[in-house]
Amino acid sequence: MASPSDSQAVMVSSSIIETIKLEHVPSTYTVLIGLFKDVANAEFLQQQLLSRNAEYEYAFIDASSIISRVQVLAAVYKAITIHMSGTMKTPNVHSEIVCSLSPNNNISEAYRRFGITPSSKDVIIVKVLTSPSPSSLAPEAAVRQHLLDNVRGTPAPFADEVLQSGLTDRAKVRKYYKLNGVGWLDGIKDEPVRRRETELLVLGSMALRSL
Repeated sequence: MASPSDSQAVMVSSSIIETIKLEHVPSTYTVLIGLFKDVANAEFLQQQLLSRNAEYEYAFIDASSIISRVQVLAAVYKAITIHMSGTMKTPNVHSEIVCSLSPNNNISEAYRRFGITPSSKDVIIVKVLTSPSPSSLAPEAAVRQHLLDNVRGTPAPFADEVLQSGLTDRAKVRKYYKLNGVGWLDGIKDEPVRRRETELLVLGSMALRSL
């Protein structure tokens, strides 16, 4: 699985809810990503998903299970690729994003571990817009306004620095990606290096899921 880095994702908006263009993805796909901290209505948002309310067709990701921005971008890229191939195993590209974060093919487990739950505190929200030709900014503006109007949380930059400020649950990430037995990882004393090595192991686990 290709793992797009920040150099492969071109940010085309300075908004707190970013518009991102991924390389090697057709221009008919536009990705918007926002991070909301201290979300007070996570249960309501999850209920909208469960009831398949089309107005809330997003990928709602619990930020505690995310170690880096690239991890999410890799899942988005994989989900769009699956969507393009017509081989989706879940209802839409947004549910595929959540499942693409998982190191295995258990769909219900992926939702439970990486998706929004009633107790989710910090939430990453992804919207994939598709159109037959490059669209105007109107749909993007509508998505931004809908999120700002309906997510009861504080918008924050979707950046590694923000995730590292206490949003990522390191123990949870290690458990979900089966890294507790990787002894050499604990031996790395330099925190940025250890985080980078953890990110690479996470990306590798996500990639192996499709093999």
